[in-house]
Amino acid sequence: MIALLLACLALAAEREGPDWVKETAAAGWQARDSQGEVVHDGKLWIFGGWFNSFEAPPRDVWSSPDGKTWTEVTRSAPWLHSDLPMSLTFKGRMWMMGGWYNGRLPGHSASSAVWSSRDGAQWQKVTPDAGWSPRIAAALVEFKGRMWLLGGTENYYFGNEASLKNDVWSSANGRTWTRATANAGWAPRGYHQAAVLGGRMYVFGGGNYVPEYKAFHDVWSSADGVHWRQETAAAPWHERLWFSSAVYRGRMWVIGGWSKVPDANWGDVWYSKDGREWTQLKSKVSWKERHEHSAYVFQDKLWIAGGHAKPLSREVWSLQLPKDF
Repeated sequence: MIALLLACLALAAEREGPDWVKETAAAGWQARDSQGEVVHDGKLWIFGGWFNSFEAPPRDVWSSPDGKTWTEVTRSAPWLHSDLPMSLTFKGRMWMMGGWYNGRLPGHSASSAVWSSRDGAQWQKVTPDAGWSPRIAAALVEFKGRMWLLGGTENYYFGNEASLKNDVWSSANGRTWTRATANAGWAPRGYHQAAVLGGRMYVFGGGNYVPEYKAFHDVWSSADGVHWRQETAAAPWHERLWFSSAVYRGRMWVIGGWSKVPDANWGDVWYSKDGREWTQLKSKVSWKERHEHSAYVFQDKLWIAGGHAKPLSREVWSLQLPKDF
């Protein structure tokens, strides 16, 4: 174990990066975390999320052409399960699926419904039951012309070990889903991230929150969703839940997050071309440590928005790397 840790530390590197730019300290939407987010139609989008654990999650949808000025597209979208949903842009539409609802009616529950929209105002329920079990905090990517859903957990506050999943599903239309594997090889988990780079899907980090906390910093990849190989058992970034990720300038990024041991929000930023070797990007000006924030790639910049920075935030920040980075 000591030899493994030393080997991982040897792979760690640091690089000085440009300053992050605070685009706005107070976006038009209420401060939140755990929201859906996409880039669509030349705009940044945010929808749903979490305000607190004692009321139903919000159902509003907001868009922005520049990260500074935000417009409320609708205050009450038809979906209910908007805490820790899965979201992406696919075939010219915004997609939102799964997620958690905690409110009076119908009580707490996870969802297996799939919704899509072209304009953020009108949402179509593509299917009420995608075939995969109701869940939250899975990873969702586009790969080889299909949407791929990876892992997740079936229950937020009230689950157990059996609630965690490591199955992999894909769909070309959001309505019909095919299970690629019931057991991907990586440990069942939620609150992780996935990325697509170099003809492979990558899964990294995550774990479980309650009743038993666990967190990973392993990285796995696959060319088909069925066969997975471990790129590293221990990346140099601390194991974590509730972080964000993106693919920017030909690299996968790990941004912020939270761990229980130590009990801390993270404000670090890491990147990798292959999932094995990681470099920490250090900026003199950056955002306060946070978790469950949105991450985007937009206008050749890396963006973050919102998240739980103790307290909840409605800041929007961007980072642009030099062309020769």
